[in-house]
Parts: sequence; C-alpha cells; structure tokens
Amino acid sequence: MTQPQANQPRALALACSLKPSSESSSSDLLARQILDALAEHGVRGSSVRVADHVIPPGVGHEMSDDDAWPAIREEVLASDVLLLCTPIWLGHPSSLAQRVLERLNADLSETGEDGRPIMFDKVAVVGIVGNEDGAHKVTADLFQGLADLGFTVPAHGSAYWVGEARGGTDYQDLDEMPAGLEGNISNLARNAAHLAGLLSRTPYPAPPSD
Repeated sequence: MTQPQANQPRALALACSLKPSSESSSSDLLARQILDALAEHGVRGSSVRVADHVIPPGVGHEMSDDDAWPAIREEVLASDVLLLCTPIWLGHPSSLAQRVLERLNADLSETGEDGRPIMFDKVAVVGIVGNEDGAHKVTADLFQGLADLGFTVPAHGSAYWVGEARGGTDYQDLDEMPAGLEGNISNLARNAAHLAGLLSRTPYPAPPSD
C-alpha cells in the first residue's frame, strides 16, 4: 500500500444528507465518488456524514459541551479542498448544509499571523443530488457562502444529478453513473486539484500593513 506523501493535498467531504450512516445516502455516494476522482489527481480525502454528529445551531466555534463541530472544524482547517455534498430539499440545500455554513461563519473574521483570513488558499467544490429542480440555485447558494468565507471556487466546481421531478428514483438507485455526470466529476476533480496546487505554491497576498 502506497503511503501518502507529507505534502500531498487533502480533501474533506462533508456529506449533508439528513440520514445518519446507518442509512444509505445518495449525497454520501456522490461525495465518495468525487473523492475517488480527486484521488486520481493526488488528492487524498476523507468523508464526514454530518448527521452522525451533534452540531448545535450558532455562529461560534463551540456551542455546547457535546458540540462535535470543533473537531470537524480542525479537519476543515487541515484540508486543502472542502467538498460539500447535499440533497435538494424544497429547492434549497439541506438544513445540515446550511448549518455547516453557519458554523463556518465563526471563522469569517479569523486571520493568521500574516493577517490573511484562515480559509484563504482553500478550494471549495459542491455535489448535489435530488428529485426536483434547483441544482443551479443550490450551487449558487453554497458558492456564495463559501466565497464569502474565503474559499476559492474552481472552474466547473460543482457536480449534480437531478432525477425526474417527484420521481421515485434516487441517485443511489442508478445502475451506473450517467456519462454527463462522470465527465462533470472529472472536470471538477482535475480543476480542484490544479487550483489547490497553485494556491499551495502561490498563496494569496497578505493585506498591506498599516
């Protein structure tokens, strides 16, 4: 088994299905497929099913004694690529995807010793599944929030599958990945890995000192 290199880029997938790991999830499946595609470009990844963890509402780093967010936040900070995967609910990202953005908001004004926001130089991509319209709106909602937090979005940085409206087929029920989605994931992974490498070698400049 090949050991990961010390400087190998890292990706973290936050699967924002409303289902815990005891239940199968299309969002989790898509997250794992995107991580596999990133691995082909030298980006090692791991995944967290958000519904498995106690993450209270709020915009602080730690909201309760049993708050799991501080540990997840450390994984975000240790990663070069953040992948948010969510189902579409009533035309919007899942409530857990919104919860992730709200908790990340605590870092909006956090800066490093060089004065740069701590999420600078990190890449953000999204994956979306659903049986209703709204993939473009959900993508726009997530990218807007992630960009505000300091993440950088690559070209073709989203991948989505939307089934027939009100249909009974979930993404995980498909016999094989649709060709269009496969190409979409390939572009996402290639561009995200490329951008992560560029930002690692040439970070955003620090703000001018007073």
